[in-house]
Amino acid sequence: MTVKIYIPRDSASLAVGAEKVAKAFHTEIAARALDIEIIRNGSRGLFWLEPMIEVETADGRVAYGPVKAGDVSSLLDADITTGAAHPLCLGKTEELPFLKNQTRLTFARCGITDPVSLEDYRAHGGLNGLTKAVAMAPADIVAEVTDSGLRGRGGAGFPTGIKWKTVLDAEGDRKYIVCNADEGDSGTFADRMIMEGDPFVLIEGMTIAGIATGARKGFVYLRSEYPHAIATMTQAVDIARKAGVLGASVLGSAHAFDMEIRTGAGAYVCGEETALLNSLEGKRGIVRAKPPLPAHKGLFNCPTVINNVISLASVPVIMDKGAAFYKDFGMGRSRGTIPIQIAGNVKHGGLYETAFGLTLGEIIDTIGGGSATGRPVKAVQVGGPLGAYFPRALFDTPFDYEAFAARDGLIGHAGIVVFDDSADMLKQARFAMEFCAVESCGKCTPCRIGSTRGVETADKIAMGIEPEKNRALLTDLCNTMKFGSLCALGGFTPYPVMSAMNHFPDDFRPTPLVEAAE
Repeated sequence: MTVKIYIPRDSASLAVGAEKVAKAFHTEIAARALDIEIIRNGSRGLFWLEPMIEVETADGRVAYGPVKAGDVSSLLDADITTGAAHPLCLGKTEELPFLKNQTRLTFARCGITDPVSLEDYRAHGGLNGLTKAVAMAPADIVAEVTDSGLRGRGGAGFPTGIKWKTVLDAEGDRKYIVCNADEGDSGTFADRMIMEGDPFVLIEGMTIAGIATGARKGFVYLRSEYPHAIATMTQAVDIARKAGVLGASVLGSAHAFDMEIRTGAGAYVCGEETALLNSLEGKRGIVRAKPPLPAHKGLFNCPTVINNVISLASVPVIMDKGAAFYKDFGMGRSRGTIPIQIAGNVKHGGLYETAFGLTLGEIIDTIGGGSATGRPVKAVQVGGPLGAYFPRALFDTPFDYEAFAARDGLIGHAGIVVFDDSADMLKQARFAMEFCAVESCGKCTPCRIGSTRGVETADKIAMGIEPEKNRALLTDLCNTMKFGSLCALGGFTPYPVMSAMNHFPDDFRPTPLVEAAE
């Protein structure tokens, strides 16, 4: 009987030698004439154990890791095809605490299936949601998504169903679905994991969105820094089109929907929806003034749905299991699950999908295992480079949109970056201003000029030049940027700066300059 060994093809695994491990397995299997099939799957998201391979046994999958190419010979000597003991054996994959305690809905197949096998996708519940959707009226699909409580997982948290209804009700001969896959926030990788590990779920979600709103064409706007995701998505779209999932007759129905993969050129501001639309149209990626909203006049001046990867990838399970099932997870107005991405100076970095409601402390200390250095955790930044820095005093904050907003923070794309007590928060605040200055599209003055002045002011504080006056100036600059910027790049930059100043004031009181006369 052929034994299946799963070796991840995810970028995070490739970065630590997964390709070498796969080649070593192929070489050893051929030399030993073993009846083993190698399947390249996505990552399970346990990054500290990558490359983590899995062996399919009669009792379920058994994991081994982190595996190096030099370990392959000893693994086969130990007969891991039966799940045998080995120093790298982690036990049954599904019993690993990091995985066992998750609630995987959006990521249910990630790391389990062959990403580019449509048969594998169907065998694990794929296309169930789309099959139901093609038999429903568009308004009923929109109502199901609305009732689920799904909110935009890209950062703003806007109700997905309301956005879809606006496009459905909008007049227009052409409508579009645009997937914002320009995942540029620090410490985020959920979009990439889905596109590399389960691309058909995104294709299915976009197709459902198209049927629900009357759009017949979709675009995935992917960042150029994700070559493996681009290749996987491109291959998956071709497979879906040939299988009749995409095209003039979706699953044999009267609905038509097709899609293309488009690659951006690395501008952070193109993660902002209107700058993204400009880039898609072949224009310079600068922010548009709103109104009009993209839902009314978006891509090529047509009604357009713009959703994040995770928002769209969450739709198939909603359509399959029902709005009530999905809404049963979470708290308050934050319903369903959220793929939390744990990164930075942390022991157990990776992706953890769970219902909204866990506290920040539970995520960092229990799930993440504290800092990788063993030093005390000083701060965590939630929501990318424009997210606020939370000190341990705020670790009781539940992971919920409103709870974070109440404490001047934002969930954003749910990326968490951990810092130990060696971090200098003044330097972190300066970096936020510098990042904004570098990435600004330049259209509005508060963002373009305010961020540059912010860097200069932070440098003066660091040098001890009139620190009190310059702290007040930095606060004033933040207020101007927050309320005067055209988009979230300038508008959110004050979050990391002000949180660093408010929660870590000692880092903003450097030793004054020694007078030259002394």
